[in-house]
Amino acid sequence: MKKPSNLIIEADGGSRGNPGLAGSGACLIDADSGEVILEISKFIGVATNNVAEYIALVSGLEGAYGLNPDARILVRMDSKLVIEQMAGRWKIKHPDMQQLGARVQKLVAGKQVRWQWIPREENSRADALANKAMDEQGDAFVTVAADSPRSPVVEFNQTLPSSVRAPGGVTEPVTTLVLIRHGRTHLTESKRISGSGGENPGLSDLGREDAHKAAKAAAEIGNSGPWAHLSPISAIVSSPIQRTLDTARILANELGLGVEDNSGIAEISFGDWDGHTNAEVMSEWPEQFAQWQGSWTASPPNGESLSSFDERVQFARRSILSEHAGKTVAVVSHVMPIRGFLKAGMDAGAAGYWRPQISPCSISIIRFWGDQAAEVITMNSTAHL
Repeated sequence: MKKPSNLIIEADGGSRGNPGLAGSGACLIDADSGEVILEISKFIGVATNNVAEYIALVSGLEGAYGLNPDARILVRMDSKLVIEQMAGRWKIKHPDMQQLGARVQKLVAGKQVRWQWIPREENSRADALANKAMDEQGDAFVTVAADSPRSPVVEFNQTLPSSVRAPGGVTEPVTTLVLIRHGRTHLTESKRISGSGGENPGLSDLGREDAHKAAKAAAEIGNSGPWAHLSPISAIVSSPIQRTLDTARILANELGLGVEDNSGIAEISFGDWDGHTNAEVMSEWPEQFAQWQGSWTASPPNGESLSSFDERVQFARRSILSEHAGKTVAVVSHVMPIRGFLKAGMDAGAAGYWRPQISPCSISIIRFWGDQAAEVITMNSTAHL
């Protein structure tokens, strides 16, 4: 499948009120054939015209580099401000514009990009996409050309739950949590129970290798790949246990972010069972093990019950959502806390703590509107490993 080597991006943004209800649109065209390849419309929420214009440009560039990272690009916009600022002829003075401008400059660094101002009447396709986003208050990524390598992402709302069956009246901002399980340790590899109270090993060599792969996949979120339509990660929260901190620091180096720890998302305590295999536990504590399986209240000797564990995990989840409201946050944790977040996202019962498979360095993504609504984007994704 041939990648387009010369692309035209037509981008436009609009705001009904300035600031007001805003949307953006970008149209990607194969410059050699004149064929429209990809149409992108994004609903922004409340923003100014200038912010919407910049978001349209970012969407277009991300879409273009998703098709071909080495493509030569001509950007055509009717925003004199954006074109002149990106061409380096005008200074960017507004703080919001500076942040968006820096994001664009990062995207085009080392690339072949030209900037062209066009009259508004020549930018009707992108203008129509921006208005579509405002009219429908949702997003659309539509592949137009049959031979395009990118799959469409449709039925996605940037600010509200995407399903029309979801309850209305949602007022909390959407916060996206990217849940990453830590990499392997020698205990993981020997299939031994590893909770929060026993040995505290760091990552094994294979664990570090997987963590680097997970970090690269997380860095693509909001930029390219299957989750390009989400916002990029802007904060990292980690369990304070060594294997999660090791994983979080590898992620932090990839993203250029700091790491904050939260003891509420540490792994459940298995008490006296820590460090043993399941077979050893079943042999040495047969009655306690039988009572513990599927129980909400039973706990291992000197360990945690699901009821008490769930209380601390949900408190931690709410604190993360409150502190980072409206952002995309990487949460580096363990099997049981990640299941706890998924349990909340699916409004599930106790079985939510043993039904999902959560592999080392897997990625799960949930969007939360506080406790008003949630949307599971993916669960236990391991395609990057």
